[in-house]
Amino acid sequence: MRRVALSFCLGLVVALVAGAEPITIGEKVTIQSEILGEKRTILVSTPANYERGRDRFPVLYMTDGDAHLTHTRGTVDFLVRNGLMPDLIIVGVTNTNRTRDLSPTRWARPGPDGGQPAAPVGGGADAFLDFFEKELFPYVDAHYRTAPYRLFAGHSLGGLLALYVFAARPDMFDAVITASPALNWDDDFIIRRTAEFLKDRKELPRTLFVTMANEEEGDPAPTRFERLRTILGRSSAVGFVWDSKSMPEETHGTVVLRTHYWGLRKIFEGWQLPIEPRVGFKGTMDDFKRHFAGLSKRFGFEVVPPEPLVNQIGYQFLGRNEVEGAVAFFRYNVALRPGSANVYDSLAEALGRAGKTEESLANYEKAVAVAKETRDPLLEALTANRDRAVAAAKTKGVPR
Repeated sequence: MRRVALSFCLGLVVALVAGAEPITIGEKVTIQSEILGEKRTILVSTPANYERGRDRFPVLYMTDGDAHLTHTRGTVDFLVRNGLMPDLIIVGVTNTNRTRDLSPTRWARPGPDGGQPAAPVGGGADAFLDFFEKELFPYVDAHYRTAPYRLFAGHSLGGLLALYVFAARPDMFDAVITASPALNWDDDFIIRRTAEFLKDRKELPRTLFVTMANEEEGDPAPTRFERLRTILGRSSAVGFVWDSKSMPEETHGTVVLRTHYWGLRKIFEGWQLPIEPRVGFKGTMDDFKRHFAGLSKRFGFEVVPPEPLVNQIGYQFLGRNEVEGAVAFFRYNVALRPGSANVYDSLAEALGRAGKTEESLANYEKAVAVAKETRDPLLEALTANRDRAVAAAKTKGVPR
């Protein structure tokens, strides 16, 4: 297996001044697949500040990676900022022979007028999934800090593949998102396969989310999508969580963005801390830790509270003038991430409010030292915070 890593930019870059830096959301990797007998291009997007941290992340694998990486990274970032899900590593697989790889059976499609079928095509899904299991998963796990929780998302023929992997290889992914799947493939093969898979199944600790755009408008009832939903609704398998949305206002092309948004919301339902409007989190540190312990148990990997979230809660306490509570959360953030400059700066501010000037100044110094060591882009701001704190201490007669 050979790796060629290339930095690439998918965001809009406008060079307004000399020295402007591009916004880079991922890297391109080339893998020589022995199973498929060809080189495959993979696009990998890691969370912001990934290089400066040690956290591990679940992985979202997608088909049609070049078409969907940019908007999916944006959706994940948006939901993460709002505390609705964990951050993810996103792995988008680009296409070589799309029909071959994404379809589970060979099918002689009828002609557009219903006449003579074309030559049979497709049927390479199992080889493509072997590539995932035996080559792609090991590569990603070896080169990135992954957590043992995998998601899969596919659109159209990729949605057909998503339903197939759900029904034929349920142990590959913990959660599956499928946008406007090609339910008509091979005379509704996947509807029959899903029904067969779910029949009499007692346990299925998996999540499935399915959407359909306006493709079935005017079709006689029940449509294929309605039939699929009926099959899913009949399942009583313990642990099986599923949901679906009809999106008739979307076209086959536009349905993907909203599908990923609502699919991720469903998969990580209950992730968010209980927040009171205008005041934020009002629980104790024990409540906070208990929430994340519950998430860890539910999702099967250690869920570490994100640095921005812990920081935000600390400032919520500070805003309510609950200084000791703020100090407790900021100390917790330092314990979780001693290699982050910002956590020391926040703790220093709260300690200053608590009247612990010496310890506050020591943490401002630590913030600047760590920022220099890690080349943190906030170094200038952190240095200014330290200098203001030192100047204020001097006016109060605190020696330095």
